[in-house]
Amino acid sequence: MPEIRFQIQWSDGSQETCYSPSLVIKDYFIPDTEYDLDDFVQRSREALQIASDRVQLKYGRPCGLALGQLQEIEVKSAQYRHLSDPKVRVIQFIE
Repeated sequence: MPEIRFQIQWSDGSQETCYSPSLVIKDYFIPDTEYDLDDFVQRSREALQIASDRVQLKYGRPCGLALGQLQEIEVKSAQYRHLSDPKVRVIQFIE
């Protein structure tokens, strides 16, 4: 399966490189685009679950890396919920 990484910037300016085992992430995000925090988390949840499901169909087990990445996104996003208008920018895809 073609894997991909996507670089993001959190509301505090910190950057992170995230992992997806599937290119489906490209259906959910546009590079150099800012998303409301909740929208970003929901899109990540959907895309990474689909990616994990695709791994399960092919290899018989869900993708621990995709599910772990989703968990990291959900935990980190909680740090920004107190902000009045938290955003996440998808900077680029790294293929």
